[in-house]
Amino acid sequence: MGCGCEVVAVCSEKGVALSAAEAAIQEIMRIEHKYSRYRTDSVVSRINEQAGSESVVCDKETTDLLRYAATLYEQSNGLFDVTSGVLRRVWDFNKPQLPGDAELDEALELVGWEKVEFDLDSVRLTKKGMEIDMGGIGKEYAADRAAGVMHGKGIRYGYVNLAGDIRVVGAKPDGEPWAVGVREPRSPEKIFASFPLTSGALATSGDYEQYVEVDGRRYCHILDPRTGYPVDYWRSITVVAPTAIAAGSHTTIAMLKGPDGLDYLAASGLMYLAVDQSGQIYQRN
Repeated sequence: MGCGCEVVAVCSEKGVALSAAEAAIQEIMRIEHKYSRYRTDSVVSRINEQAGSESVVCDKETTDLLRYAATLYEQSNGLFDVTSGVLRRVWDFNKPQLPGDAELDEALELVGWEKVEFDLDSVRLTKKGMEIDMGGIGKEYAADRAAGVMHGKGIRYGYVNLAGDIRVVGAKPDGEPWAVGVREPRSPEKIFASFPLTSGALATSGDYEQYVEVDGRRYCHILDPRTGYPVDYWRSITVVAPTAIAAGSHTTIAMLKGPDGLDYLAASGLMYLAVDQSGQIYQRN
């Protein structure tokens, strides 16, 4: 998934632990192969290839994920939009330059979940050039699924960590929680906070993973589907939730909401830690 991945399975029988960890890894690979936009044989690529043409019949797993994406779109008033991945065509975070207005406007014409025709078993992108990108929920979904596989294999202690999106299977064998560190957004090699987890999940979104600086201003990879420009209010947001997919979607939506993100997090009732651009910290334990 283009990131560091870690599976921890604790068991008195080494063979059981290794078997469960391997099964979890295979589940992560299955989901990557199925939903990666970088694989020509993925479901996502098949849907995108048919943009502006015919509907694509999907299995239940795919339609469930798309239904969840549609729910997030509605709950966020259009901010969480899985069609906004096309904006990466005009943003290159390896080069210190901004996209031109014309190319940005052209890309924005292809953004909008309202342009997607979606029913119980099929999906159609109505405009040629449109794309669906599962990047906003795929990794978190994989962490949840992998943790479920380990639990099904008899593992009661451990966790799955996909680049900081963590789903806990169970506490340490002695009942103590796993201490999950949160990186300092302006010094990512440093840990400035930690959360004790015995269950549930944790996810972080921030402006420090992929970004470019132009004229002293930072432009990160989290893009507002309304303007096509990166968010700029928060340095990072971490959320603890029952599942990784819920934690991840809350962090992303809060980042996209800017100053309104704090009210959104407070209303969620979830534990969070947010850092704004001045370095001010907001949290709920």
